[in-house]
Formats: sequence, C-alpha cells, structure tokens
Amino acid sequence: MLNVVRQDIITAGTAVNAARPAVTSAGTAVVPVANAGTAVNLEDVSKVFTQWQRSGKFKDLLRNLVKPEKKVVAALDHVSLKVNNGEFVAYAGANGAGKSTTIKILSGILQPTSGAVTVLGMSPEKSRVELMRRIGVVFGQRTELWWDHPISVSFEWKKTVWNIPAEVYRHQLEMVTELLDLGDLLNTFARELSLGQRMRADLAMMLLHNPELIFLDEPTLGLDVLAKRQMINFLKRINREQGTTIIVTSHDMDDLEEMAQRIVLLSRGQIAFDGSFDELRQLTGNLCRI
Repeated sequence: MLNVVRQDIITAGTAVNAARPAVTSAGTAVVPVANAGTAVNLEDVSKVFTQWQRSGKFKDLLRNLVKPEKKVVAALDHVSLKVNNGEFVAYAGANGAGKSTTIKILSGILQPTSGAVTVLGMSPEKSRVELMRRIGVVFGQRTELWWDHPISVSFEWKKTVWNIPAEVYRHQLEMVTELLDLGDLLNTFARELSLGQRMRADLAMMLLHNPELIFLDEPTLGLDVLAKRQMINFLKRINREQGTTIIVTSHDMDDLEEMAQRIVLLSRGQIAFDGSFDELRQLTGNLCRI
C-alpha cells in the first residue's frame, strides 16, 4: 500500500504548485487563507469488505480450497458527514468502527462501495493526483521518511519530486523546524529517531507543500507526555493561525477534546454522535479512552 501511495505522490509532484498561502515561522500568513466553504462532504457512504472464512480443522482443508465461506463486513454503513473549511474535527470510535477506512476513502486510497464523496470540491477517486497537491495525510504507524537517510534528505526529496516552489518550501521548513523543534534532528537518520521524534518529522514532511486539509490517523498513539504535548500544541496552532482544516482520529478522548472543537463518534460503521464535547459529556458522563 505504501508503494502505491508513494507512486501517487511522485505523480502529484510533477504539477504541484502553491495551492494556498505560505506561512512564516511566526505563523503569519503571507496572503489570506481560503474562503469559507465545505472541505469534506460524505453523502450516504458505505464501504463493504468481503472476507473469506476458512476452518482450521484438518477435515475441512478440501472445502477451504474448493468452496471457502464468504463473510461480508460493512466497515461504513450509510455515513453522511460535512466538514467546513477551517474546522478541527475529532473522529473517534473503537477499533473496527470505521475511522481509518473513512480516512482512506477521503484521501483516495480506498473507494466507497456506494454513496458520494467530495473533498475540496473533488472526487478522491477521480481526481486523486490533483487532490494530493492540496491535502496531507499521516498514519501513526507508517512513515514516508527514508529510513537510512537523514530526515533533511527526505524533506529535500519531497521538495524536488513535488516541485514545491522554493519560497513555499523555505517558509514551511522554517515554520515546522521551529514549532516542532526539529533543528537538532534534521541531520539524524530516520531509523535513529524515537517514536515521538519520527512522528514530528512525519508531520513536518506532510506540511512542506502547505496543504489546506490534513487527515491524521492516530497521530498521538504511543507518544510520551512531552511528545504528545508538542504535537497537540502544533496542530492547534496551524488550525488557528493558518486556517488549516484538520480531521484527526484517536482513542484518547482527552487528547481529542484538547485539540478539536467538534467530535464525530463512530460506532460499528455508523455515526452515533456529532456535536460538541460538552454535549457528548451531557449524554454519556465523563469522557474517557474509547
């Protein structure tokens, strides 16, 4: 899957341009951010996976080969969701609720079984290359960094392959280096980074082309308290000062409440709640880890 994503990144880079304003290290936009509008729209979206069930019993070996049983699993079940530009939305739910599936559909990695999806006015399925010039995606347990090279080499690779304008790259690199405290790590090999350092570097690399919409799938998973604090503060800042639209998934409700203004709670592939954290607390009591 990563090879597929990397190839799409290379393709997108051949025509990438400054789709939105560069921002200085102080957080000041060079030009105004995008006008208000809809960043994400899901209309009655479902995603069904087919799983082949095989018995572990010796007597069933022949049947497993000739006629394995098929099981249909609905990862998303008629989900409708709208996210406006500039929103910071928490997308929460237990394991298997459909969070990662949604992110993959929104970023064009997966296609829905049914329903309509638009991201920044485009179909992720039909306009994936163009869409990738304007969005950023980070999966907590994966990396786009070159494992056996300093992270600065990975950054330069992205600048070259994506054809990021020099001024945009310079502004973004200055900003992420300062705000994510990467100055002493730029010449460190990716394989030598701690989990928290790698997550900061991945986040920085994702932001080098100045995306207007970012998807973060479990970005704080496994991070220590300090690394988590740096991540949360940075995300809140780019949302506030750049107007970057952010959709983040996590199991930790405390982290989500600190970051986002709105929470969408997913249960068994369906939206069980969409509103503020205060409203959710009134319904369920104290928030906790899902």
